[in-house]
Amino acid sequence: MIAANEALERLRQGNCRFVSDRRGEGAGGARPIELAAGQEPFAIVLGCSDSRVPAEIVFDQGLGDLFVIRVAGNIVAPSQVGSVEFAAERFGTRLVVVLGHSNCGAILATLEQLGRPGGSQSPNLRSIVDRVRPSVAGLLATELRRDPEALVHEAVRANIRASADHLRHGSRILEQLIQSDGLLVVGAEYSLETGVVDFFDGLP
Repeated sequence: MIAANEALERLRQGNCRFVSDRRGEGAGGARPIELAAGQEPFAIVLGCSDSRVPAEIVFDQGLGDLFVIRVAGNIVAPSQVGSVEFAAERFGTRLVVVLGHSNCGAILATLEQLGRPGGSQSPNLRSIVDRVRPSVAGLLATELRRDPEALVHEAVRANIRASADHLRHGSRILEQLIQSDGLLVVGAEYSLETGVVDFFDGLP
């Protein structure tokens, strides 16, 4: 089992390689046949489905290194919680990263919906917006509403924090692992513009 702090450092180093275009230098060289019998991912990543933010690439990791759960807006619903519980219990993975990104489409859709209530959305898209809304609605009552760019930036981070908090406090299994087994849940934002991942929430 790899400790959470060591796993976090691996991700930081991997992202540095990605940003400096040295990808592949640190990624594991496991072949599919070598992993057929089992896996030991050192980090769990709950990330956004955006095609520009594939966790294995932005952290320069290989097959079997990361247990990745992707959903629009990096929201946390029961299936995401269950997936994190599964990996943390089954594989002993001790680091969970909620990975959002700049200019997230789910955040933009939520802010648009808040600005124009009653707009038409499918029930399925609305279910995503409804999970994002509580973390960002309060920002519209601040001076941020006059600065769209700053509003989106803060909304992205507020949503990441909310998802990380949900994992920390919305599961008896994860709470127990945090309290007694060294599980760490952190929030991070990936910059589409620079490729840099900023770990900003829940750091030890």
